[in-house]
Amino acid sequence: MVVPPAKDFIDIMLSKTQRKTPTVVHKGYKISRIRSFYMRKVKYTQQNMHDRLSQIIQDFPKLDDVHPFYADLMNVLYDKDHYKLALGQLNMARHLVDNVAKDYVRLLKYGDSLYRCKQLKKAALGRMATIIKRQASNLAYLEEVRQHLSRLPSIDPYNRTILLCGFPNVGKSSFINKITRADVEVQPYAFTTKSLYVGHTDYKYLRWQVLDTPGILDHPLEERNVIEMQAITALAHLRACILYVMDISED
Repeated sequence: MVVPPAKDFIDIMLSKTQRKTPTVVHKGYKISRIRSFYMRKVKYTQQNMHDRLSQIIQDFPKLDDVHPFYADLMNVLYDKDHYKLALGQLNMARHLVDNVAKDYVRLLKYGDSLYRCKQLKKAALGRMATIIKRQASNLAYLEEVRQHLSRLPSIDPYNRTILLCGFPNVGKSSFINKITRADVEVQPYAFTTKSLYVGHTDYKYLRWQVLDTPGILDHPLEERNVIEMQAITALAHLRACILYVMDISED
């Protein structure tokens, strides 16, 4: 599910409240009915915001619950600390929205006029909207992560795996294109492959997944870039048959 920008999130929630709750209240109504009218709007907005934030949080994988391969891959691609912080702050925003609604519903119970109740409702929705506005950077970051996650290949860490490794530009991508139905870009320069690619092939009635990894140069771990670290992560966590590809022509 798409993670909306903060402005769209607020607009969707407020327009939904406007459409789904009663819109007309008169001065002649009993004060108890007026209070109930505005309390309903505050509660409805709070519940919608709570549910939408909960859905966003639940849609993202918890790093402690996924296979170490995916946990490390996400750390390489998105920075584990930033990812956890963004989800944690959305969770905090959810609790703040709940608390604001609770406080204003309590105040509305003592509203003594239509004007007073209307102002309390306006203040409640305004404070909830401000909480969401402050999450703008977290919502934008999580939408980037969601889009990137949706493009990652589906790699089964428990399946039979052949891992293609070697220096950049030695023919790993050409090999996977030959033996599987994968369509990996091939170019006559190094680091054409910038992420992990997966294809499948059958050998003696058994299905194998074949992973094309970015080429790795010989330098210390701390000097490796994000492209190389994806290959290192696959080597570290996947139980695989490693096929090391060399270009003996040295062209």
